[in-house]
Amino acid sequence: MDFVFIGLAITSSWGNGHATTYRGLVKQLAARGHSVAFLERDLSWYAQNRDMPEPPYAQVSLYRSLDELRGNHASEVRDADLVIVGSYVPDGIAVGDWVTGTAAGLTAFYDIDTPVTLAKLSNGGADYLSRNQIGKYDLYLSFTGGPTLDRLEREFGAQRARPLYCSVDADAYFPEVATARWDLGYLGTYSDDRQRTLVELMLDPARRLTERRFVVAGAQYPDGVAWPDNVTHIVHLPPREHREFYNAQRYTLNITRADMIRAGWSPSVRLFEAAACGTPIVSDYWEGIEEFFEPGEEILIARRGEDMAEYLHDVSEEERAALGRRARERVCAGHTAAHRAIELERYAAELQ
Repeated sequence: MDFVFIGLAITSSWGNGHATTYRGLVKQLAARGHSVAFLERDLSWYAQNRDMPEPPYAQVSLYRSLDELRGNHASEVRDADLVIVGSYVPDGIAVGDWVTGTAAGLTAFYDIDTPVTLAKLSNGGADYLSRNQIGKYDLYLSFTGGPTLDRLEREFGAQRARPLYCSVDADAYFPEVATARWDLGYLGTYSDDRQRTLVELMLDPARRLTERRFVVAGAQYPDGVAWPDNVTHIVHLPPREHREFYNAQRYTLNITRADMIRAGWSPSVRLFEAAACGTPIVSDYWEGIEEFFEPGEEILIARRGEDMAEYLHDVSEEERAALGRRARERVCAGHTAAHRAIELERYAAELQ
């Protein structure tokens, strides 16, 4: 098949999680013999921070304006078997109208931010998707599953809503023998709605557990954040360094955005990356997490700082390692980028 993606970013992972998802999915589609083009708006923020300017598995083209996109890529969009427009694409509403009006093949909207999108549409609108164009796409691919899929069809008029969760590149994430540098780590860009949980589950415990070592890797944290002395802050960690980062932690922390918690069934790519490395995960709770990991067997759930302290102190090294192994087995059995490529093929086949 000929795929065309119009997405937020594949060349730069700075301050966005979209690039990691697109890279894994596109890589696996290419490995399965498909032709993939990726069209990305040339934004100055990403231009200054491109950690993969030329992905080897896709034909990447940068465009500077909507007119340039329409003028230079009309034939690609018209002739593709499937054109996929992603969430948060600049001028996304205009891009979506152009794609659904131009493509002779199938079209899909890939929502990497589904709960955020639906909250925006229910409260004035998103600038990358309008409510009345959802039904124009043949397929609505969602990072969120569960009841949200039914809501997309029933309330928002999607023709077909299907889950296409995030995933992990199993070639890039795996266990390595390494000395643990940190007892607990967290990888995530700053957001207001996650910061309170970060304080409760990491920063406050760090102040009490002064003999333990902690690390936070992520951009855009305000200057006013008070990092305890035993917490290291890394401003940006490119994907090529994620595996080493996870393998240097005894546990890794997963924190979910408020909209994702309300919707449930919204696993983070960081969950799958850490699990693929065999790093034991401690996560906040959201409905549907059991569909991806079995609490107590493949993941630990923390609802307060005392839970975190208990895990750090009381779980034996043998059980900690077993927890990581079981999580890795679960991810490798169903949540790699190769699995997502096969799922996307299946969805496309259903429409042909």
